[in-house]
Amino acid sequence: MLAFIIVMSIPPVAHKKPREYEIHGMKFKDDYYWLRNKGADEVIKYLTLENEYTKDMMTPTEELQEKLFDEMKGRINEDDETVPIKFGEYYYYARNKEGLNYRIHCRKYQSLDAEEEIILDENKLAEGQNYLNIRALKMSCNHDFLAYTVDFAGDEIFDVHVVDLSSGDVIDNLSKVGSQLEWDSDETALFYTELDEIHREYALSRHVVGAAQSEDIRVFQEDDNTFMLFLQKSKDQSHILMYIAGYASETVELRYIDLGKAERTPTTFFPRTEGLEPVFEHHQGSFYILSNHENQYTYRLYKAHPSETRREKWNLLTNQTFETRWPSFHLFQNKAVILSRRGGYQNLSVFDIVSGELHDIEMPESIYAISLSFIVISDVFYFGNPEFNTDSFRFYFSSLVTPKSVYDYDMNSRELVLKKIDEIEDYDSSQYVTERRYAQACDGAKIPISLAYRKDLEITTQTPLQLYGYGSYGSPVDPAFDSKRLCLLERGMIFAIAHVRGGGEFGLKWYHQGKLKHKMNTFTDFITCAEYLIENKFTSSEKLCAWGGSAGGLLMGAIANLRPDLFGCIVASVPFVDVINTMMDDTIPLTTFEYKEWGNPNIKEEFYWMIEYSPYDNVVAKNYPQMLITAGYNDPRVQYWEPAKWVAKMRNLRTDDNQLLLKTKMETGHFSASGRYDYMKDYAFIYAFILDTFGLIDLS
Repeated sequence: MLAFIIVMSIPPVAHKKPREYEIHGMKFKDDYYWLRNKGADEVIKYLTLENEYTKDMMTPTEELQEKLFDEMKGRINEDDETVPIKFGEYYYYARNKEGLNYRIHCRKYQSLDAEEEIILDENKLAEGQNYLNIRALKMSCNHDFLAYTVDFAGDEIFDVHVVDLSSGDVIDNLSKVGSQLEWDSDETALFYTELDEIHREYALSRHVVGAAQSEDIRVFQEDDNTFMLFLQKSKDQSHILMYIAGYASETVELRYIDLGKAERTPTTFFPRTEGLEPVFEHHQGSFYILSNHENQYTYRLYKAHPSETRREKWNLLTNQTFETRWPSFHLFQNKAVILSRRGGYQNLSVFDIVSGELHDIEMPESIYAISLSFIVISDVFYFGNPEFNTDSFRFYFSSLVTPKSVYDYDMNSRELVLKKIDEIEDYDSSQYVTERRYAQACDGAKIPISLAYRKDLEITTQTPLQLYGYGSYGSPVDPAFDSKRLCLLERGMIFAIAHVRGGGEFGLKWYHQGKLKHKMNTFTDFITCAEYLIENKFTSSEKLCAWGGSAGGLLMGAIANLRPDLFGCIVASVPFVDVINTMMDDTIPLTTFEYKEWGNPNIKEEFYWMIEYSPYDNVVAKNYPQMLITAGYNDPRVQYWEPAKWVAKMRNLRTDDNQLLLKTKMETGHFSASGRYDYMKDYAFIYAFILDTFGLIDLS
């Protein structure tokens, strides 16, 4: 019988079902393991009670939430469209319409003055659905057919729809597949990824349009469950490029399918070698490769014939080295554009294939973020650079104070042309300041902190400050603009990013200093940044809010245990907090990919690395700050039960009366709401919690 205290304004109390077990001689008792039983009545009831309690506790902020939402909505141009980009004979773009949650994908034939053709209206696709996520969106070679992958639950299990653009009819469907697809050499067939039982995109199959899915031919399967498949078509449309890699393995195998040949069996070009993560593209019968095989921490640009797999025989194209965690480059008819990092910032370099000259693109500001299309991101035909035979390159620029700006760069004249800057109502960037400070860790490492605030703000120890952090997988958190954040800055808050180790701000070395046995650096770096901000009178512990999500939620869980006194409130979004239990269970989606990030707890030494910081396992009887924790019931990356168990355990042990709120979205997954207005409402809820905590709820 489930025992709850069901009184409004009194938090639910989850009953205990002790599960005792032993790992490497250490005994554990997990009172809330039963929350893993997804779909069980008692689990649904508990999550519902937590949601009702959270709603009740947040009732005094409902007017503020509405005001924040109205402010967010009022700052954007609700009727907006992307800058059209030429691909083949068409100009492609997407537009938003006032009142609609989702994009409308469009194109025009040969001229921007031509009649608009709607190729996909996501709003119609979303009718009757609680969630919509389109991941891959691919045009056939003749631009007559559109194929896309779509997820309606947030569980990242996708269907494929194939649309005949002459009629607008869906002419083919595939169900329960991976997120990635690419067309074959024509519109008669396509390649797509398949999922295994642990949600791994592990196989590549070829589907003939119009045929039964059961007749599809599997052309590749990866049996090592620590690796998965990433798919990309070469920019010259001649090859299917395959990356077999793990999230944190730092090992990549390169394979390809030559679409000019009848055989569709992948050929290995770069066998997997631990510590090597090359990327490649095809150009006039050769591969261009950005590889770190000479030095693990730096990349160089090479050229080789597809049959030449001996790296010592590759032709080195430039002596310039590129430092980065995630190598990326675009290859055009005459140029290669390389994205790397320098001094903690992103850097774009242009290499002339004909002359061998290389130059960097000078950025408009000194503290900034730029973005390009990436192999697993959708919409590449109007958010990336799909044209091969061009001398113009597009990228997206912003800073903490400068809205997203679309630039075209002429790689010959070296002219940077601003095509568009996002319109933000009632916003004057000159009234805001961004700066970078450095906090020194105990081992001497200098941890960057990016800050933004109003120019006229009088900064004192009573200034509220939101400090954001991530610090995993080598993923940097670059200082990009977010108009929603103005709701905080306009109310006198400072926004800051702690660029902690474990991220990729300074390349692979920065990542290595915050993973596996060095993972504690991520957490102590964040604490060091918080202490720096307090010591330098940007804020005080009572006015300091920490926020992180997913692996950044692990960071939040760790600092809550290590230094709860340092923060006035903590927001942990879909937090990975039940480290040991999750990593001991290789049937959970993505677990096996994570061994190279956190460690494998089946190995005694690595288990002791992880148990030192695992948030769930380190909850004890102490005072914790005000906390808001969110979860997605269909989340395949961080299962809902991790934050639920964490909250239940903290409720039982904490010795304070501070708010501890859990909000589980029952209809979504890892990425919260999918519609743009719904997403703003989620942010308005979190911002209202922060502002209420700091007494900034004034509605005037």
